[in-house]
Amino acid sequence: MSTEFSILSATLLFLFVIDPFGNIPILLSVMKGVPQKRQYQIVLRDGLIGLIILVSFLFFGAEFLALLHLETESISIAGGVVLFVIALKMIFPSAYAKDTGPVMEPFIVPISIPMLAGPSTLATLLVMVKSYPNDQQDLLISVGAAWAISVVILALAPLLNRILREKGLAALERLMGMLLLMMSVQMLVNGVRSLFTHTLAAL
Repeated sequence: MSTEFSILSATLLFLFVIDPFGNIPILLSVMKGVPQKRQYQIVLRDGLIGLIILVSFLFFGAEFLALLHLETESISIAGGVVLFVIALKMIFPSAYAKDTGPVMEPFIVPISIPMLAGPSTLATLLVMVKSYPNDQQDLLISVGAAWAISVVILALAPLLNRILREKGLAALERLMGMLLLMMSVQMLVNGVRSLFTHTLAAL
């Protein structure tokens, strides 16, 4: 990795890790039945919570993990498990999913965590902080820019409802579920592999 820090490169890196386009099907799924105006409010509210988490982790993430005796591999493995469960629900929706009942608005999960401040993003933050310890202010700009772009993309997600409709959304949801399932397995593999590598190196 080059020792010269680039705000643009870091912004693109965080944007790719957050992957707002890949999160659109999940967002549309959890927003079913919620009025469109309320959807914008929820995205903005949970987006701000996600930004607070990202900024807090940027400045205090390493200390927090050290306090809880957690390692980066733990974040990767835990994130893989969470994404695996979400992917299974997307691929195999419950038979009672269309049961009439009160609409439950999402709160923090899954927009703030793991869409915006997911395990991969937090782990990337840790790596960047360790690689560029003297560029925290530039890192903050990069995180803020990637966050703003991601929130705008997620806020525009309801417009896709008019184009995809129910059948198109269901097909896209299952397709993204398959991709998410593969990503979760890869995240688990990476976490376990890194854990074993560090364990063997310590012996």
